[in-house]
Amino acid sequence: MSQREWIEKDFYKELGVSSNASTDEINKAYRKLAKDNHPDANPGNTEAERRFKAVSEAKSVLIDPAKRKEYDEARRLFASGGFGQGGGGFSPGAGGFGGGGGGQTFDVGDIFGQAGGGDGGIGDIFGGLFNRGGTQQRPAGNRPRRGSDVETETTLGFREATQGVTVPLRLTSPSSCTTCHGSGAKPGTSPRVCPRCNGAGVVNRNQGAFGFSEPCDDCRGSGSIIDDPCQDCRGTGVQNRTRTITVRVPPGVSDGQKIRLAGQGEAGLRGAPSGDLYVTVRVRPDKVFGRSGDDLTVTVPVSYGELVLGATLSIPTLDGRVGVKVPPGTVDGRVLRVRGRGVPKKTGTAGDLMVTVKVAVPQKLDDPAIEALHAYLEAEKASGFDPRAGWAGA
Repeated sequence: MSQREWIEKDFYKELGVSSNASTDEINKAYRKLAKDNHPDANPGNTEAERRFKAVSEAKSVLIDPAKRKEYDEARRLFASGGFGQGGGGFSPGAGGFGGGGGGQTFDVGDIFGQAGGGDGGIGDIFGGLFNRGGTQQRPAGNRPRRGSDVETETTLGFREATQGVTVPLRLTSPSSCTTCHGSGAKPGTSPRVCPRCNGAGVVNRNQGAFGFSEPCDDCRGSGSIIDDPCQDCRGTGVQNRTRTITVRVPPGVSDGQKIRLAGQGEAGLRGAPSGDLYVTVRVRPDKVFGRSGDDLTVTVPVSYGELVLGATLSIPTLDGRVGVKVPPGTVDGRVLRVRGRGVPKKTGTAGDLMVTVKVAVPQKLDDPAIEALHAYLEAEKASGFDPRAGWAGA
């Protein structure tokens, strides 16, 4: 969409409200129009889809006080034909806007900060309109082209992830050319400033009453020209190569967590900054341990006698074993907490070890054990213990 089309948009008309409509009135109008024109309610209706997008765009501008103020001011300025100080008017024949009787011409690209185009969003058009004072921003074409971010994965064992580990990663991705060191020019030579755009990366042209900026064709918007390109990277400053980097995985990393390595992504063109590398960590389950946040969990099998009489159990941790006391009369499934023996935290402390005791029922007993168990049951009954007393109305 061109700049002129943006200027001529009437967001109030799209919503069917007056220019002094309240926020409630704007919201009410939007809800009705959005419901009537929603694509789900109008499958295959391109006009309804267009209207839905239009009212959504209008609402996003008018509901924001700052955007609405700038939009209203821009409409007022262009409707009156004036921009600037001293009452200078819009002059179609002059290809610009009068600037206070001095005949200064304002480029529409300068006003909106559009260096060779943009994404067409309202933030690009009106953002900071009244704070620039008529000065031109640095053209987008002349900004360094940062390298893209790179994503990869690594798989760790449970204990490696909780305790921290250093792992090597082998990557094949665009990296800075080792021959020209990212400049794109043959060793011994340097890029020169583009004479057509004087290094700006954009050139201005007039079309009727408006001035526009567009990327320079000679330097392709980079602002510089390479007469003798590097043969290894063909002037880009970037080449694909395989490299091995060492990644320090901090203690306590969880499954699916991402680690950011600044500047380890793809190299930027012609010496521009590199992107970042994001490493997603996958953690293999452990046969003994589980995890709940920063707490380490473990389930330990115990005998019925150990729960009744009490016992001291030897429980594994991430760094050795610890003795855990089971009080007499402990119920099956009780969780015992051992503080500070869980997953390490960034603060230097650690979570807790949560030990769940679970009765292991023997599947086979010899005759003496069976006789002893029968004798115990008789003694238990004689003592008045009934495990189902009060249960289900008994």
